Amino acid sequence: MPTLRTALRHSLAALLALAAVAALAIEGAYQWRLPAWAPRPLVPANNPMSNVKVELGRVLFHDQRLSVNGSFSCATCHQQSRAFTDGLPVAVGATGEKHPRNSMSLTNAAYNPALTWADPLQHALEAQALVPMFGTAPVEMGLKGREGRITRLLEHDPRYARLFRAAFPGQAQPGTMINLTRAIAAFERSLLSFDSPYDRYRFGGDANAISVTAKRGEALFFSERMKCFHCHGGINFTDTVAHNRMDRPEVAFHNTGLYNLDARGAYPKDNTGLMAITGKPEDMGKFRAPSLRNIAVTAPYMHDGSIATLGEVLDHYAKGGRASLPNSPAPLRSDFIRGFEMSAREKEEMLAFLESLTDRGFLTDPAFSDPFAGTKPVTQR
Repeated sequence: MPTLRTALRHSLAALLALAAVAALAIEGAYQWRLPAWAPRPLVPANNPMSNVKVELGRVLFHDQRLSVNGSFSCATCHQQSRAFTDGLPVAVGATGEKHPRNSMSLTNAAYNPALTWADPLQHALEAQALVPMFGTAPVEMGLKGREGRITRLLEHDPRYARLFRAAFPGQAQPGTMINLTRAIAAFERSLLSFDSPYDRYRFGGDANAISVTAKRGEALFFSERMKCFHCHGGINFTDTVAHNRMDRPEVAFHNTGLYNLDARGAYPKDNTGLMAITGKPEDMGKFRAPSLRNIAVTAPYMHDGSIATLGEVLDHYAKGGRASLPNSPAPLRSDFIRGFEMSAREKEEMLAFLESLTDRGFLTDPAFSDPFAGTKPVTQR
């Protein structure tokens, strides 16, 4: 017969085991940081969210060792203080090679069923992460051919060894490239921004959260005269969106009359938009309308960063497009881009409204910050 001491010891061990399981369950459970009025993002079944996976993704996102020269990370082109953009007209990779397009904001990327400026086929964050890491036209992070070095880093770095085991329990060797992209995607899905002054005014019931000037700008923004809301409406201020309250994703691309190089609507050869994927002439110059959340901190604007300020963006749309040939409007421009009259006061009101979409907490949230701040990871070549 077991002694009382033995029985107590076994009971204590069982309780400790249960406590450990409960702790893991609490650690793994993921609570979306969303207001009640906001829908939840869609998450692929093979990559469920968890707290530890998001934390692993945050570390990977900011780790400069995941680049050809140890000086570049995802966060280089997607800086938190700029709503995960970089302030440059076009992105510049680790080797100095320029990308033809502007770095898109990752604000609420979880709601985007099309992830880049003009590729409807790129709809999974897990797959999209491979493009900057291993792409060669242009080189961004420059990891092609260096997969073995990255795998060794993931397996032998103590922090990564611990995080990968916790994020992907039950796997004999969790430090794989597939799991790396899954963790980065989970972190990107956590980048949610729904606490701007406008959110507090429109959805939170705080009548004083934005100025009277911004309220007038809201009315202009949603008017048929200016038509802004047709491409920048909904919970994410864009017409490309998917979430758990929708029957199906919505995806749209628009020609905003930014170029007209030949009087037939031609765009520069490296930036033909949706046409590069479909091959259809009518898709020339069509790009996805980005979210306007935090738009005031993501200058410069448009797919190629060719418009410096929000005021100039408004001027572009008021004119009905920036045609490259004098007195020849871009023939392929969207029906929503037809121009409008705008007084100096109305421009000020529109700018005040757009600035009210800035979520300052999102730009400084420690949950998204650089875990290497104040340190420099050891470069491995």
